[in-house]
This record gives sequence, structure tokens and C-alpha cells, in this order.
Amino acid sequence: MSLPAKRQGTYDDLIAIPDHLVGELIAGELITSPRPAPRHTRASSRLGGVLDGPFDRGSGGPGGWIILDEPELHLDGDVVVPDVAGWRRDRMPKLPDTAYFGLAPDWVCEVLSPSTEGIDRSDKMPIYAREGVPHAWLVNPITRTLENYRLRDRQWVLASVFRDGARVRAEPFDALELDLALLWAD
Repeated sequence: MSLPAKRQGTYDDLIAIPDHLVGELIAGELITSPRPAPRHTRASSRLGGVLDGPFDRGSGGPGGWIILDEPELHLDGDVVVPDVAGWRRDRMPKLPDTAYFGLAPDWVCEVLSPSTEGIDRSDKMPIYAREGVPHAWLVNPITRTLENYRLRDRQWVLASVFRDGARVRAEPFDALELDLALLWAD
């Protein structure tokens, strides 16, 4: 397992990285990692697709959300890109005119991979807590788990862990049941 490359960087450096890499700025450090592997991409895409209809478009569900894949978040000097994120429409009624989001989401999901799990857990989760993101999911397509966190007093509390093909109701999308098997299917 190789660790992602790290070095001091600017937003201009971030823009200049090659397309085959994902770049983020965390505490002024430019972090690059390879594009996600197929299982990672599949889980992320499936999750966004499952949530889009009932929560973003309101088709067969409560609506009230904007759900996006890989939004670029500019949060107090850090530039991070969660795999999937969501904003309640009452906080963000329309998309910004910028290429990034300055408003922290109401939910983030990081799909873990061996090369980025440490950054997702140790670097990005504290940023999301600092910014007051109320809900976070860590999805691991290798171990087939979904860790559901809620923010309490700017600290993450593990609310639940779901495995394999469980059918779950996980905050903040507990209005509908999610079949985890869909995230791992080929």
C-alpha cells in the first residue's frame, strides 16, 4: 500500500495536478492520490444513485436535499472532496455559481480505500467536525461496511455499523430503507 503524496501547496497547484490524480489541500498541504479503484467508484456511484431519487428529486421519498458526487468543498482554508455529500435545501436552496462549495454540507460520505483511509479518518473527518457537518458515513467496499456517525459537541459519535447485505435505516436518510447489497454488487 502506498501513501498518497503530500507537500505544501496552493490552489494553483491543486488545479495543475494531472487528471489521473485526485487532489486536496488539508492544512496547507497538497495531497494527491490515485483515482478510485472500481469497487470504490461502484459503491460511491450506487450510493449517490440510491439517494438521488427519494431525497434529491423527491421521487418516492421525502425530498428536501441536494445530493452531489465529489463536490469540491472550500472550508476555512482546506479544500476537500468527499465522495458524496448532501445539503438540506433549506440551508442551500440553489447551487452556487462558483466551481466549489463554501457552505459545509449536512452529510458527507467517504468511500474508503487502502490508500486514502488514513486521510479520510484522521484528516478529513476532523475538518467535517470543525465545520459542524452533522452526519458522516464511512463506506468500505472491501469489508462491506457502512459506519454511521453523528456529530455531538464537535466530536464524532459512532451511531451504528452495518455490514454486508443488511437492509438499514441510517441517519440522516432513515426515512427509507437502504439495501447495502446494492453498494457491493458487480
